[in-house]
Amino acid sequence: MMKNVLLFIPLFCITNGIFAQIGINTTSPTATLDVNGTFKIRSTIKEVDIGVIHDSILVISKTGTVNTVPAPDIINVALPTVVKASFTGTGNINHLLSIGSSKIMFDDVEVDNNNEFDPATNTFTAKQDGIYAINAQIKLNAVIGVSTDFGLGIYKNNVLIAEHRFTSIVVLGVQVSSPIRYVSTTVDLVATDTIEFRITSTLPNVDILGSDTESYCSIYQLR
Repeated sequence: MMKNVLLFIPLFCITNGIFAQIGINTTSPTATLDVNGTFKIRSTIKEVDIGVIHDSILVISKTGTVNTVPAPDIINVALPTVVKASFTGTGNINHLLSIGSSKIMFDDVEVDNNNEFDPATNTFTAKQDGIYAINAQIKLNAVIGVSTDFGLGIYKNNVLIAEHRFTSIVVLGVQVSSPIRYVSTTVDLVATDTIEFRITSTLPNVDILGSDTESYCSIYQLR
């Protein structure tokens, strides 16, 4: 009996050293423990250290490997897109319209839970497929000496998809029509699609009031 015990221990140690990967229901494991089939845990111990929740959530990768991810990443992926942007300044924000239109320079991001709006390029780039509600509003400087055409548009991948446009009427130097343009639409986006907001006019340049209560844009993912 003693001989068997002495022989078994060295043999186990040698075997354990050779096989660095163990496969269950597979002859070609690709991980330290590779289970080809279902996996069941009959009971668990309740975790009392709440701090481990931040980095101890297990997920299955595309290759089937179990990995850990931070809890905020799980929440951010599950949350729908919510964006609101306006201007950093509160005075007149001048926009040059060299080709009849100009991208609106929304450079102050108030809300952006998925980091999709770039204030440097004033462009929203979708990170996930879905249906989005998009709207924008601008208020023009009322000091306009002549009647002129103004429009506010939403552009998807540089193509106009919605617009609010009409002529601002000036009588005896006084603007008698609304200086506000508001546009809203619902659109289907896929990842990498872009959304921009542009103003069009027959004037070479226009001033937009920078107050975030009067000029802003918002994007919300419906599903």
